Amino acid sequence: MRNRFDRELDELNSQLIDMGNLCVIAISQATSAIKTTDKDLAAQVIEEDAHIDQAERDIERMCLKLLLQQQPVAKDLRTISAALKMITDMERIGDQASDIAEIIATTTTPETPEVPKLYDMSKEAANMVNNAITAYVNKDLTLAGKVEANDDVVDNYFTEIREELIDYIIKNPGSNAAKAIDLIMICKYLERIGDHATNIAEWVVFSITGVHEGHIDTKAPVETKNILKAE
Repeated sequence: MRNRFDRELDELNSQLIDMGNLCVIAISQATSAIKTTDKDLAAQVIEEDAHIDQAERDIERMCLKLLLQQQPVAKDLRTISAALKMITDMERIGDQASDIAEIIATTTTPETPEVPKLYDMSKEAANMVNNAITAYVNKDLTLAGKVEANDDVVDNYFTEIREELIDYIIKNPGSNAAKAIDLIMICKYLERIGDHATNIAEWVVFSITGVHEGHIDTKAPVETKNILKAE
């Protein structure tokens, strides 16, 4: 019975990795659409958000099946509970990528301000998502902590880019300013993706330690604060 349960947990991990990869691809494609103003690619991102939504439903069903048909010990219960929380954030990451793509798909403004930092911000956000899922699968508390730390990097990018674009709007009123406002919205969506990746990392910590405090401390003596601790 335990061997079967372990196999099903491995399948759960595999599905989470696949869903995480879909999110990372969506972020990457949305960013490419920004660079090239490729409306077809943007439309593809919007359409493929349905795959992320379906992945959420599939994983949710699998988690509920494991909870109802098996008798998980506390550690397994934390793992499954964390997965249920994580897929909600991953689904929202897919929505954010789709929102970015929708801006590109519907824009009619030909001029695009050059904002190289935006692409660095997008890469950092995608890496946070990938690292958060990897931390869950590998039970890597240190990597989960790195994800939270990198949220500050994404937040700093947002602040810097917003200030650059506000300055651009002041100097370039009219239709060009409208595009700059679109880019500010895109940066806000990327900032939210970083927040969701941080949420995932926090649930990773919970799955390992039983502690969920909204802040990751890889050096904390978790034994004294765990909930659902019994094995």
